[in-house]
Amino acid sequence: MTTAITPRIDFNAELAGLFDLAGRSAFVPGGYGGLGEAIAWGLAQRGAKVVVAGRDAAKAAALAAQLEAAGYAASGCAMDAHSVASIRAAVDTVVERHGAIDILMNCVGIQREEALLEVTEEAFDEVVEVNLKAAMFLGQAAARHQVAAATRGTRGNHGKQIHLLSVRAHFGLRNRGYSAYCSTKGGLVMLIKQHAMELARHDITVNGVAPTVVRTEMARHWLENPETAKQIHDRIPLGRVADPRDVVGPALFFASPAADFVTGQTLYVDGGITASQ
Repeated sequence: MTTAITPRIDFNAELAGLFDLAGRSAFVPGGYGGLGEAIAWGLAQRGAKVVVAGRDAAKAAALAAQLEAAGYAASGCAMDAHSVASIRAAVDTVVERHGAIDILMNCVGIQREEALLEVTEEAFDEVVEVNLKAAMFLGQAAARHQVAAATRGTRGNHGKQIHLLSVRAHFGLRNRGYSAYCSTKGGLVMLIKQHAMELARHDITVNGVAPTVVRTEMARHWLENPETAKQIHDRIPLGRVADPRDVVGPALFFASPAADFVTGQTLYVDGGITASQ
């Protein structure tokens, strides 16, 4: 008789915890923005101890206070994405508070729109600094602690790194000045792949979530203009823009045990745009 190779699984026990983040520490730079805030709430509701960070320490502390008032474990800290020293200090703060940084949820990002013939070095450099360079050194700083924890064998679960991107990582935008934004988001796709390859042997996964236009303050100028709003809705096969909650599920998936065997991937949360263009 051939011996079965399919592992015996206690489905009741093993599948029940696929999205459980209890006891995990989650660092959310950019966490008080429209998307970051929704994701911070999602992480907390799944049981993670959340540290919200951003350039405005007061805003980070205010969101953390809201989470705590709702019964969740949360705190805030300052972090300037323009500064590698600040990035490293913020990551160290997470580890000092919780003993580890299990989940990096990078929600940092900016846009400085300038037409190709008018792009300035200063604006281009800032977008690269915040969207790509900060992701590089957030990933590095988190990985140093995650690799050390994996080597010591002190953490029972995989380290997770998730970066927020955009559908602009996949294609350009007609008649708009998106040189800096698109190139940094496209570069982040490859940074995710490379970091995933270097960290795979430590059971640390690295993935990205790339939404289309999301109903946040950043998209106000698009959505309050009837012409651009119609263009956006017509382009999206599902017929609407995303709400922040639409991005929370994919982000939590990558942060959870459900995605332990998924790495180096970018999930487009786009209502079908990249399937049709």
